[in-house]
Amino acid sequence: MHELGLLQTVVAAVEKQAVASGASHVEAVGLTVGSRTGADPEALMGAWPVATSGTILSGSTLVLDYREAAVWCPTCGKAQPIDEFFAYTCPQCGTPTGQLVSGDEFEVTYADID
Repeated sequence: MHELGLLQTVVAAVEKQAVASGASHVEAVGLTVGSRTGADPEALMGAWPVATSGTILSGSTLVLDYREAAVWCPTCGKAQPIDEFFAYTCPQCGTPTGQLVSGDEFEVTYADID
């Protein structure tokens, strides 16, 4: 389960910033995760208590914002959702496109600190 390793990195980064800000506890962490990262939302939620144990994030809430993969189609003139395992082509018209507009995110969006 690579989700635990990913979350340990998140916890370390958030804890470092929180301590530098003088915080003694983190209440919640927002994390945006794209479907192309391979990170499973259920596994992330399940691993959160383990990753935060013994840190100032212990007992905090993980708030996930899961983003499906999408590409920009110049022919259709809009973003089109794609399956994260298929080629970069528009599912509506078949136009090849390499412009991924969502799905590869893995970023901390906020941390509520005390």
